[in-house]
Amino acid sequence: MAEQGNIGAVQARIRSKLTEGLAPVTLKVIDESDKHAGHGGHHQDGESHFRVEVVSEAFAGKRLVERHRIVNTLLAEELATRVHALTITARAPQE
Repeated sequence: MAEQGNIGAVQARIRSKLTEGLAPVTLKVIDESDKHAGHGGHHQDGESHFRVEVVSEAFAGKRLVERHRIVNTLLAEELATRVHALTITARAPQE
């Protein structure tokens, strides 16, 4: 599970798009692909299963489904191609 250090290209794109689109106070992008080896959707090179934890003012006053929709829209290209699973924790700073 890589968050810092050995960051792959997909993880770097996810981080970049969420940073640009949400100006987060806190952002963690964790590659959990190694936990899913042998499962459906696992890519042999990894970078197929991610967990995102993001705190952003952009989520203030929004329901959970709206927050997830924002993240999914920002990452639409990755979700349509390489990313098989994305776990999202999205909060506003005051939460």
